[in-house]
Amino acid sequence: MTVFVLDSSAVLRHIGNETGAERVQAILQSCLRGGCEIQISAVQWGEIAGKLQKRFGHQEERKILRWLLEIDLNVVSATADRAAHAAEIKVERKLSYADAFAVELAMDSADHILVTSDYNFKAVADLARIEFLPAK
Repeated sequence: MTVFVLDSSAVLRHIGNETGAERVQAILQSCLRGGCEIQISAVQWGEIAGKLQKRFGHQEERKILRWLLEIDLNVVSATADRAAHAAEIKVERKLSYADAFAVELAMDSADHILVTSDYNFKAVADLARIEFLPAK
């Protein structure tokens, strides 16, 4: 089964109804039908929470996060092993630490596809399958 790993930029594009939102919506709908799985690293989840709180305030942030969890989005914990592997990716590929967690998660299997609108991920396209949302 395909596992879509969403990074924060993909989720925020969807929430803001920005370019690429329709693709993220299609992934969410497929997940609801049982056609795929959606994962996000706990570090990326925290990044989303912070950006939502800043943009919309605490109450709206909580509402949106609850809605995402109802879709059956799986927030994957940042274990010691994942954190160390993400740190290696960060150092070797000069990627932000949060983004390194997304890549690390996408590397779990060939069935994992990282979905992002952040073109900095081009630097790690050889490590995992990556689907880039259109540029704004």
